Amino acid sequence: MLPLLPRFGLPYRPTLPENVSSAIVEGAPMGILVADIRSADSRIVYVNNTFEAITGYSRKEAIGKNCRYLQGSDRLQPEIDVIRAALETGEAAQVRLRNYRKDGSLFWNDLHLVPIVDAAGAPTHYAGFIRDVSEGVATASRLEQMTHTDQLTGCLNRDGFVAKLSSWPASSRVLLVKLDIARFHEINGGYGYDLGDALLRATTQRLETLGAELVGRVGNDQFALAFAIGSDADVAETLERLTRSLGSRFALPGADLRVRFGIGFVTGSPGADPMTLARQAGAALADSKATPLRRPCEFVAEREVQAHNRLKMTSELQRALSADEFVYHYQPQVNLANGRIVGAEALIRWEHPLFGLQQPGRFMGVAEETGLILDIGAMGLREVARFASGFNRNRAEAVCFSFNVSSIELTHRDMVAFARRVIDETGVDPTCLTLELTESLLAEDSSEMLSIFQGLRELGIGLSIDDFGTGYSSLRYLERFPLTEIKIDRSFVSGLPHSAAKRVIVEAVIRLGSELGVRVVGEGVEQQTERDMLAEMGCSLVQGYLFSPPLPADAFSAIAV
Repeated sequence: MLPLLPRFGLPYRPTLPENVSSAIVEGAPMGILVADIRSADSRIVYVNNTFEAITGYSRKEAIGKNCRYLQGSDRLQPEIDVIRAALETGEAAQVRLRNYRKDGSLFWNDLHLVPIVDAAGAPTHYAGFIRDVSEGVATASRLEQMTHTDQLTGCLNRDGFVAKLSSWPASSRVLLVKLDIARFHEINGGYGYDLGDALLRATTQRLETLGAELVGRVGNDQFALAFAIGSDADVAETLERLTRSLGSRFALPGADLRVRFGIGFVTGSPGADPMTLARQAGAALADSKATPLRRPCEFVAEREVQAHNRLKMTSELQRALSADEFVYHYQPQVNLANGRIVGAEALIRWEHPLFGLQQPGRFMGVAEETGLILDIGAMGLREVARFASGFNRNRAEAVCFSFNVSSIELTHRDMVAFARRVIDETGVDPTCLTLELTESLLAEDSSEMLSIFQGLRELGIGLSIDDFGTGYSSLRYLERFPLTEIKIDRSFVSGLPHSAAKRVIVEAVIRLGSELGVRVVGEGVEQQTERDMLAEMGCSLVQGYLFSPPLPADAFSAIAV
């Protein structure tokens, strides 16, 4: 039964006024065109007001044309093939095109094509719905630019470089080069970060003149370049231009420097996995850095095996973390005055289910390369803190436990906040914890690093410089950073009785520590003569195999009574 009109009680029959559909089409917020595909060249037979506003073409100018006129000469867009296929099959299609207004300006057009069929179901016309999405495309482009551009140098950053390399034609051949600046941290330390930044910008400017398709800053002082090449002669000529360009002096504000670069390269096709080429070039760069003059090195086939092993090791390390396979052994630090154990260095070990106990040299390099050191280090500090808390409970004289910290941990996490959480979780006395730092870490010598060290000291945690004397500016560290301990490197302790030079150096370090109120530990003591000489020089704390190797927690607890 039909509903009644409320005022008149007459039956209501729904109808649409003839002018409504026209008003809807003309007032639509998107451009609309209709093309008669039965006519020669599928000519446009209708456009609405919004089409005129978007394109700048009037109805009179648009009707009778094929809609391809909106692309002008920009006809090599792959989306046009999608449109052509839809027209041939009578199906709908949706694409994004570059179109051009009457004044020649570009606009990005989201085009939705819909077939209009006759009573028999055969397409006779196509309706096209147009939306100008230029602003959105521009915004997305700006965001991509920000995301993929290195803010200091203006070239691609790591993510941008990999993204561009991923879109490289699979059949083409590419020369991928990785390079870094030799002793860049020393330039930063000696001349300041402003000059270091100027060097990075100047390096980028030189690299961008070499004709590379891609130039990226992919690390702190590391760059990558991708060249399209044809022959081996192209490779040799490109590398020659690269080394020649980087070989001349850099005239920078406040300094005129000749800089040496490590250079690694590989040729191949990026294919579906550009990271493989990137890893190979990185392996070649490592070879270059290992040569005295940092000569350019090409990736060799054996590196494939090594790269595969690194991937496998990464997977194994992730599994080991989940399975709680990492443990700590403790090497005692002995007070020579009374023979008592007053400290211990916590040393990580991997209890592999197949290969047994693994030394850190087997896996820590990969852990740092992959960033897994962050998870391993977090687990380790908690474990050592828990052990130290339980071990020192009810002891009259507490034993101090030292823990090695990677530079990645200090630069990629809030170390002070994390240490505070560990102290709260474990109840450890922070004065019983010492973090061991390498000289390469201290070489950054930044205000941020100094702030981290000061924050750790305010918590009560000690700071030790490991392998003291092997770097080039150790004395500066003692003045600059709030260190509480110096560990004399084993290379100075080994053979101490037989080297006058070593005796002078070690005695000077011990005296320096005494004057500064910094604890001094002699590492790697293996001979009784070394122990006796350190004692004569006034070094009261030592560790080494003469006293004990690193021990499992239970064994250490048994001897440290």
